[in-house]
Amino acid sequence: MFATTIDNLPSRTLKNIMSPTSRSHTVIAAATKFSVPKPTERKPPMDIQQIFGENTFWHAEMQARLPKTVYRSLLSTIQKGTPIDTKVAEAVALAMKEWAVEKGATHFTHWFQPLTGQTAEKHDSFITPNEGGGAVAEFSGKDLIQGEPDASSFPSGGLRATFEARGYTAWDPTSPAFIIENPGGSYLAIPTAFASWTGEALDAKTPLLRSMHALSTQAIRVLKLFNVTNVHQVYTTVGSEQEYFMIDEEFYYRRPDLVTCGRTLFGAKPPRGQELEDHYFGSIQDRVLSCMLETEKELYRLGVPVKTRHNEVAPSQYEIAPIFENTNVASDHQQLMMLMLRRVARHYGLVCLLHEKPFAGINGSGKHNNWSMSTDTGMNLLEPGADPHDNLQFLFFCIAVVKAVNKHQDLLRISVAYAANDHRLGANEAPPAIVSVFLGDQLTEIIEQIEKGSATMSKPGGLLGLGTRVLPPLPRHASDRNRTSPFAFTGNKFEFRAVGSSQSLGWPNTVLNIIVADTLDEMATALEADLKKKVSFEKAVGNVLTAAIRESKRIVFNGDNYTAEWHAEAGRRGLLNLKTTLDALEHMLDAKNRKLLSRFEVLSERELESRHEIALDQYFKTVNIEGETTASMARTMILPAAVRYLNELATTVERGKIIGTDLAGVRETLNEVNQLVAELRTALNELNKQNADLGGDTVHEKAYHMRDKVIPAMRAVRDVADKLETVVAEDLWPFPTYRDMLFVK
Repeated sequence: MFATTIDNLPSRTLKNIMSPTSRSHTVIAAATKFSVPKPTERKPPMDIQQIFGENTFWHAEMQARLPKTVYRSLLSTIQKGTPIDTKVAEAVALAMKEWAVEKGATHFTHWFQPLTGQTAEKHDSFITPNEGGGAVAEFSGKDLIQGEPDASSFPSGGLRATFEARGYTAWDPTSPAFIIENPGGSYLAIPTAFASWTGEALDAKTPLLRSMHALSTQAIRVLKLFNVTNVHQVYTTVGSEQEYFMIDEEFYYRRPDLVTCGRTLFGAKPPRGQELEDHYFGSIQDRVLSCMLETEKELYRLGVPVKTRHNEVAPSQYEIAPIFENTNVASDHQQLMMLMLRRVARHYGLVCLLHEKPFAGINGSGKHNNWSMSTDTGMNLLEPGADPHDNLQFLFFCIAVVKAVNKHQDLLRISVAYAANDHRLGANEAPPAIVSVFLGDQLTEIIEQIEKGSATMSKPGGLLGLGTRVLPPLPRHASDRNRTSPFAFTGNKFEFRAVGSSQSLGWPNTVLNIIVADTLDEMATALEADLKKKVSFEKAVGNVLTAAIRESKRIVFNGDNYTAEWHAEAGRRGLLNLKTTLDALEHMLDAKNRKLLSRFEVLSERELESRHEIALDQYFKTVNIEGETTASMARTMILPAAVRYLNELATTVERGKIIGTDLAGVRETLNEVNQLVAELRTALNELNKQNADLGGDTVHEKAYHMRDKVIPAMRAVRDVADKLETVVAEDLWPFPTYRDMLFVK
């Protein structure tokens, strides 16, 4: 009587079995679309030395193709910052064009970084018609040095009116030009700065280059006081650890929130997340590893020195990291890394998610910014000696960084303040919004001694015994790592862990450079004053360090930054706790910050004000898009699915009455779903109301409305929707769940 066949299945069930759009079909398609190539089909192993930098016009190519005098002049510009000569530019343009055409390039572009956080490019052909009706490939020094893209459609924060369209791109010879390949052809990309017709910076690169120059000037000044006179340039260097998620594109395109916002706006916590702690450093799944290998190959060809790859903590989360480079080049390479991660993923039916928090309840993604200072002679100024307490030069630079973080904790927080990062900071291994410095036991002990008068001893590193003669003893670091610290000293560098995964490196490193330049200037001035008074050098350095430590020791914290006790202690110390983007942006235009950035000519007051306006506008627009998407998905996908399930339950209850069967369990489920539907409708009504009311006319009013009204309303809709996901029949749920996306490859 109750036997089931295809003939007597309900029509909806039959439809879902046969439909290519059903969730079960989607999961199976995602799981089976990729297969590991057979040994005979696999590509030969890459020769990294042979391919590294082959698509970049950099030192090897320039030296081979340019006259010696031209190459030496260009090298002086790259290494010492000497102005570029127009005749040199003409020679470089000719050689660059010939190289690019040999590589198959038909077009060139001035590749720049507007204040969108991403890159921009306008392609122009090398081909120019000639008098005979043919065409020749031309590329002049003028084409190389300057471009003129439309500036009116990029964020300017009031620097440019919409009708004032003119903007300029200017060649940055310190970052290599490169070839971007496509199945349909190739083009030459030339890294450039981007400015308005009035000469104001409209990009991330220009302030970064200015800040690097400011820091170099102050660092060289300090080194001369330490009798180091053979240094002509001090570079800040960066190695950034890029975290990201990979999910199957089958799931991605069935999630309007991922497509529109880059993160999931709905999703119930799955039975399994990262609780088993089995993903971090685990063996990399074949499909993802194949994608990683191809990505790395393309990055090697572009001269990006990627070094590390591994599984990150959350399921479907990974990391790629390059070795240290000049900060300007590292910032450009980081943009290329994000580009290649996205492009290559599609070759494998995957989508790379770079949002800081694509999935609630598990680790978000950051871009740990490992920062240091190096001279053109190869000296790392943050490299401790064998006895750090006796290495005055190292201590001077290290404590200057600590002083900078203490004095400008607001600017550091501002440099990573945007809507996406608000979801990440303070949760699941991301540092909290309170900025502090981790130094470790050895350095902390040293600075405590200096504060009291002098450093006479330091805690030894020693050897780490592993308990068996088979394994060698390992040198023990002077301190353990602190994964909860926003700003940690990690041996010969500082790791700024609050930078977000989708973020450009330009602004955070501009801030880092300029705040350290500021404290180096202050400390050098104090040291020079003591030396003029005939105070001995060691005593004068001790005086400067002692004063800096006493002023800045409140920022040093070596404990667990997540605890409520630390948050209370940080408040007692007077440290800022700027929990949201808008809390941080309130300090951006403080007199201290205006003065600092204008004094070192990194950002004029107008340029700083424009960035403040842009930050507010981007925050408002980001949350507004998320609010509208949340309402749309709830109204057109989740609510209809819940109503369909409600209808099925109600129909079943009615049939039970007809045949005289007590369906108490079904009635209970019916009541539960009905209650949740009513709650969802109420929450959705409130969200619709807040979305319609933008909060005012100014971008400031709109941004605060998004934070204070729209985000809570979105959260209320999600809370109910996520409960419905755990109740509504799986085959009715309208989009892939966390379980699908995080574990099916």
